Amino acid sequence: MSTSIPYVNLSHRQHPQREQMLQAVAGVLDSGQFILGEETERFEQEFAVFCGARYAVGLNSGTDALILALRCLGIGPGDEVITAPNSYLASASCIALAGAVPKFADVRDDLNLDPEAVARAITPRTRAIIPVHLTGKPAAMKELSALAQERGVELIEDAAQAVGAALHGKPVGSLSRIGCFSLHPLKNLNACGDGGMLVTDDESVWQRARLLRNHGQPSRNDCLEFSMVSRLDSIQAAILRVKLRHLEAITASRRANAERYRLRLAACRRLQCPVDGPGEFCVYHTFVVQADKRDELVQYLQTQGIGTAIHYPVPIHLMTVGRRLGHREGDFPVCERLAGRILSLPIYSELSGQQIDAVAQAILDFYKTN
Repeated sequence: MSTSIPYVNLSHRQHPQREQMLQAVAGVLDSGQFILGEETERFEQEFAVFCGARYAVGLNSGTDALILALRCLGIGPGDEVITAPNSYLASASCIALAGAVPKFADVRDDLNLDPEAVARAITPRTRAIIPVHLTGKPAAMKELSALAQERGVELIEDAAQAVGAALHGKPVGSLSRIGCFSLHPLKNLNACGDGGMLVTDDESVWQRARLLRNHGQPSRNDCLEFSMVSRLDSIQAAILRVKLRHLEAITASRRANAERYRLRLAACRRLQCPVDGPGEFCVYHTFVVQADKRDELVQYLQTQGIGTAIHYPVPIHLMTVGRRLGHREGDFPVCERLAGRILSLPIYSELSGQQIDAVAQAILDFYKTN
């Protein structure tokens, strides 16, 4: 190919709102309010409205949001928390960092937690379930919510990849007691640095999360409990306020790109594209196909100048930390089977139709001879 198609292009993503972001940053510099402050408070309010929640708390990262969610619910040593083994490591590490034990349950072919597998994984020590809206696709929240209520455990959404996604018209993050988001540069709503957000309708959770993000200090001269420092700084908040205004358009572009892939690849029987399920509004943080001869396909696309990624090639339970928990191959067969087939194609909103067509054609060309 004469031009390459990278898997991501972070510098290019900043161009459409560059001048607006620079003006927002200049406003923060002029104000002298660099930690929390008015920009962070405004972004929290706007983000809460966007998610259909009463409250939002700006934090350093999505990982911190998950840790503080567990701490706000009093989950720690002696407790077990169930999550998916095919997510990014943070979905499980937050449980360990809160002092609890990560437990896993297998997933469905759509990559999200299987409620029946979760039900089998619950023990008397289980305190919470953390479903991951992986790839920007809502998890099976109706079934998981009913299960959590029946078994008397908490439900916390890991919506790190799913800002703007919805299930039956209700935004993710508002489908449980606490929703947690990442604002990492790779996310659909992305900071120019790191950031995270916790959303809730529970005023007590909101108040405690605000306390715990700031050393446990209600004021400069007192501390109610020792805690971390995890504050979304004002410059990132100002940038994110600009980007939030454009998020619906960005989501529409990603969804249109996903549909174009599906149309161009519909005739390929050796590759399965993701789709929106009933009642789902997916935001396609990643466009993860399931492909025969995945590794050979990756190599061929590289020769054509097309970047791809695998999210994630090694499930958490088969990493060193997972094996230390007693796991081995065969524990979660669906997750392990999918790990050998999944492939993320470029999906960012700035992709042109011509670029998507080129990626699709390269895939079709590969399968003609392989």
